[in-house]
Amino acid sequence: MGGVLAMTPETGWVPRWERHLTLPPGTVHARLGDVWRAGSVGAIGEDEVRARVATDLGLDASQVDAFMADLWHEYLGTPNDELIGCVRGLRRRCTLGILSNSFVGARERETASYHFDELDELVEHIVHSHEIGINKPDPRAFHLTCDHLGVRPEDCLFIDDAEVNVEAARGVGMQGHLFEGNAETVRRIERHLEGRL
Repeated sequence: MGGVLAMTPETGWVPRWERHLTLPPGTVHARLGDVWRAGSVGAIGEDEVRARVATDLGLDASQVDAFMADLWHEYLGTPNDELIGCVRGLRRRCTLGILSNSFVGARERETASYHFDELDELVEHIVHSHEIGINKPDPRAFHLTCDHLGVRPEDCLFIDDAEVNVEAARGVGMQGHLFEGNAETVRRIERHLEGRL
């Protein structure tokens, strides 16, 4: 999702909180790094995330609300409407899925934020890392996604904004494309569908 179907530039929310709390740069991630990792594979729930944020940063309930709102604002970004429109048009031509490194609570917020009745209307299946307990670039994440979709890796084109994930997809037999813009990505999709790999 993030970086491809949603544009998620850094908003600077973490440095702002560090300045607000008079903490040295890097403190938030140092204190909450294990929370971010656990949340990305569903090892903790949202209530525990909030409790840890409160405890580790010394925030009251209203501050935790504001902190989490800033986190989700950057995480969700804004929909890449042009590419989403392209994907909608592909439903009748191929099998579509999303494999996303995510965070606990992401599915519900994505559905609400991107104004789809259900994100599942866009693709056949969405695989969130926090729901399967595995992050990209772990090869198991790609194989599990293929299993969910009922497709073979060698028939798939995988698109991501991180080179490490694209290389991992290629490592399991998929075609891989590094997302750097809509126009080239749409052309790459068309080449794949036409069999011009």
